[in-house]
Amino acid sequence: MTVVDETEFEYAGFWVRVGAALIDTVLVLFLTVPLLRMVYGSEYGESERLIQGPADFLISWLLPAIAAIAFWVARGATPGKMAISAQVVDARSGKKPGTGQAIGRYLGYYVSTIPLGLGLIWVAFDPKKQGWHDKLAGTVVIRRKGGGTRPVSFEHAGKDTPR
Repeated sequence: MTVVDETEFEYAGFWVRVGAALIDTVLVLFLTVPLLRMVYGSEYGESERLIQGPADFLISWLLPAIAAIAFWVARGATPGKMAISAQVVDARSGKKPGTGQAIGRYLGYYVSTIPLGLGLIWVAFDPKKQGWHDKLAGTVVIRRKGGGTRPVSFEHAGKDTPR
């Protein structure tokens, strides 16, 4: 049972979430590409290998994962989701996801992506706009109805708390 107050909040749909993902991707690229070029030189990416070395694994795979998980736990949203006034919340309590839940959600991205992205596209057809990663982690992505600019906050009990 989801406790989202559907009079004030709506489930964030496919296209707004695509926009948030694009914002996050650009931010990650602005941070990781210069670091990778510093470590591996300007030839980085010319090899056919998926991972160029240990620093590549840390910079390209581990740091983005840690950043996303940290943002979900601390703020309930990555910068891209903050830009669209959306927040990842626990589907039952309406609160920010815990660390284990956030890790599960991140790992769920791989499950969602492997079958030709079907688990991500699922957001477009699901009544609660959940991708497979959301379903696996027990999360939903919400935002104020009408895409209001005031951030979603559940830090205090009151009218912002989903019921």
